[in-house]
Amino acid sequence: MPHTPATPDPARPAPAPAASAPEPSVADCLYCGRPTEYPVDRPGIVLCPVCEWQEAQRTACSG
Repeated sequence: MPHTPATPDPARPAPAPAASAPEPSVADCLYCGRPTEYPVDRPGIVLCPVCEWQEAQRTACSG
C-alpha cells in the first residue's frame, strides 16, 4: 500500500480579538506629568508614585 502525503489543512482565519472593556483613563501627575495609578475622576491631588514618595519625604516629621 503506497503512502500518500498528508495534505495541509486549509488556512484558518485568525481568531477575533476578545472584546475587552475599554481601559479606564488614568490621571497625569500634577508635578511631573507621568501617568498615575489613579483614574481621571479621582478627587484631590493626584501624584505618581515617585512624586507621592517625594512629597511624603518633604512633609514627614524629622523628629
